[in-house]
Amino acid sequence: MREIVYLSEGKLSAFLPEPRLAVPTIKLHAGVSMAGINVESPATDLQRDLLRHLKRVEKDLARRALSHLEPELAPGRWVQFEAPLSWITLRGRFQDLVLFVDPPPSPPEAGVTRRLLLHGSARHLSGRPPVQVDGPALTDLEGGGHSAGKLFVTQAGHVLAELARAQGPLGPDAQDDTSPGPAPSLSRAGIRDLLTALDAESTEVSTSALMIGYAKVSALLPATATEGGCLVASPLIVEYVN
Repeated sequence: MREIVYLSEGKLSAFLPEPRLAVPTIKLHAGVSMAGINVESPATDLQRDLLRHLKRVEKDLARRALSHLEPELAPGRWVQFEAPLSWITLRGRFQDLVLFVDPPPSPPEAGVTRRLLLHGSARHLSGRPPVQVDGPALTDLEGGGHSAGKLFVTQAGHVLAELARAQGPLGPDAQDDTSPGPAPSLSRAGIRDLLTALDAESTEVSTSALMIGYAKVSALLPATATEGGCLVASPLIVEYVN
């Protein structure tokens, strides 16, 4: 039995069958959660249609999606991933944004690898609530070219704002994300600051579990001689490896 953690109905509905393989129109309704379906229990006609469509989409992606570790990736490409991931939401302004992140290499100097950071809407989550953390400092009172006492948005704050914008309207009253925004414009320093803050929250208790799924690349942070890279992507589906 599949145990789905996250499923974006908006991304699922964006996959349309070719005319020669036309099937009845699939309408995804707000409030109908695919992620909450138990595939071994009796399902409604709508749920069965959604499950069949999900299987068709996954079959198509299995043929063409590359591994998230492949060197030749670019924004807009679909990838398949298998990695230990923690999933969290942030307190405050970005509480409706969910982040999945893999653990840092241990020890830190062990190999120059590529981290995985997934961003999505918390309304597509199923099951237990994610770990909620304070996250990075989003604003600061010091320097930054501003006079003393003025707030400015930190690099990590810019990254979170861009990721939230790419998800479209968030929150419980938002409509389904059938039309996600453009790929976010992210800075190297901002991604590094965000990963550092998320890693600091997970030093005492590990919440990561092995997960698989498909995601669309938002941005790729290349590795350097001293730092690993990071693939930032928005998931279609995330599920536990059983």
